Amino acid sequence: MPTAGGCAIFLKTNSKAFVIHVDFNMGQTIAMYLQHVAKDRPLTHDLIGTIFVALNITVERIIINDIQGSTFYARIILQMKNELGTKMIELDARPSDAIVLALQSQKPIYTTPEVLSKVEDVTERLNKLFEDYPPED
Repeated sequence: MPTAGGCAIFLKTNSKAFVIHVDFNMGQTIAMYLQHVAKDRPLTHDLIGTIFVALNITVERIIINDIQGSTFYARIILQMKNELGTKMIELDARPSDAIVLALQSQKPIYTTPEVLSKVEDVTERLNKLFEDYPPED
């Protein structure tokens, strides 16, 4: 959802919905992945995905793990398999980049109970948005 300074990304759990604000370009990128838009040339996240495939790395999940003021933090959990075995890798990331990688690889997005306790519940606003702008099929 575009806003004056960028885009609002709504994330919904079983108990609460909350918003992460991202810059307009990242909002557009997330929208492209949500809508499965074909791209003429690979975007940065497509390149990262291609590198992951070449190195036999898979995104396992992402976790929105902290909020400081209005800044959210995320972790990307990767699994790498090779002739030496399996290794789990955890990387710090901007939530917007982590969300794109989760959407690209169709992996889950989680948040911690601590983050959920700090964020404003916007479930009613999200429901109103769906009433005013129903999702397209």
